[in-house]
Amino acid sequence: MRFKQSWIQTAILSLFGALAFSPAAQAKDVIVKIGHVAPLSGPQAHYGKDNERGARMAIEDLNAMKIQLDGGTAKFELVPEDDAADPKTGAIVAQKLCDAKVNGVIGHLNSGTTIPASRIYYNCGIPEISPSATNPKITQQGFDSFFRVIANDSMLGVALAKYALNEVKAKRVVVIDDRTGYGQPLADIFSKQVAANGGKVIEREYTNDKATDFSAILTSVKRSNPDLVFYGGMDAQAGPMLRQMKALGINAKLMGGDGICTTELMKLGGDNVGPNVLCAEGGMALSKMPGGPAFEARYKKEFNADIQVYAPFVYDATMTMGMAMKEAGSADPKKYLPKLRNINYKGVIGTISFDKNGDIKNGAITINSYNAQGKTPVAILQ
Repeated sequence: MRFKQSWIQTAILSLFGALAFSPAAQAKDVIVKIGHVAPLSGPQAHYGKDNERGARMAIEDLNAMKIQLDGGTAKFELVPEDDAADPKTGAIVAQKLCDAKVNGVIGHLNSGTTIPASRIYYNCGIPEISPSATNPKITQQGFDSFFRVIANDSMLGVALAKYALNEVKAKRVVVIDDRTGYGQPLADIFSKQVAANGGKVIEREYTNDKATDFSAILTSVKRSNPDLVFYGGMDAQAGPMLRQMKALGINAKLMGGDGICTTELMKLGGDNVGPNVLCAEGGMALSKMPGGPAFEARYKKEFNADIQVYAPFVYDATMTMGMAMKEAGSADPKKYLPKLRNINYKGVIGTISFDKNGDIKNGAITINSYNAQGKTPVAILQ
């Protein structure tokens, strides 16, 4: 009987020993949930899908790195949400991600949705990196959990105003905005900078981010006979606006920020999009980014589509968050947030580091126009 017990004990010990040292027993996945929020429905869905693709590319690369976090191998998972570019929906989605206890958030795309959402993430203790929300007020709220990898509207508005006056030689400027948290502040900054540099805004008009008929506004604009129309808003409105400007015989250039600076604008505006359109992007032009050409080639291969605007910024935002976790050895926001504040990551768009408010340091501004081949940079300002 003693022999049998010994044999059984030996067998059990051998079995447990084998299991304990087997690869299956040693491997331990640590699930890291990264939320991503953008408009995946509605007129701005092409932006949102473009952003989400950039995030998925980064998640793929982070998983390939086999990063060790919290005692195991990190398995990054993307948790995508649609805020439809609506501030109320943005707040609901933000609370949903808080309740899901995600480890971090990439987004939101729009300033109007980011402003209410950023407070919710701050209260939940979840770090957030936006690739595209440019309203200066966001980083002035005092939320040490918020960062962005793109130049803000103060930089964009100033650059656009200087270019309009110094290079375009605009004398008569009309300003239109969509009354959103992105479009209105950008238009305000542009108007103020035009006046500060000796220019004149002869008319100020307003629309909304759902409009497609601008006949009443543009009839008034035509009477003002401007040489430049500045639009603070997105391409879903800028495209139809360009068509209607041509139909009314308005020969002024159309200028705007990164919201209109997309490849989609050529579809929305048709043959009315060309050298008559000028727009600014935060950051270097894709072709001038350190990793831009390689990223573009990979993106086209994976998705059979052209990059709109923000995909490389989303990719870098996601990678930056992952690298902060790697430095901390943890996906716990309390542990990796200090690393994020002091990060120095060389990404596709360039070196990413943040100032005390969470704004990217040394953000470049690219002025673009359009030709038959598409969007093309005409000036890079730093």
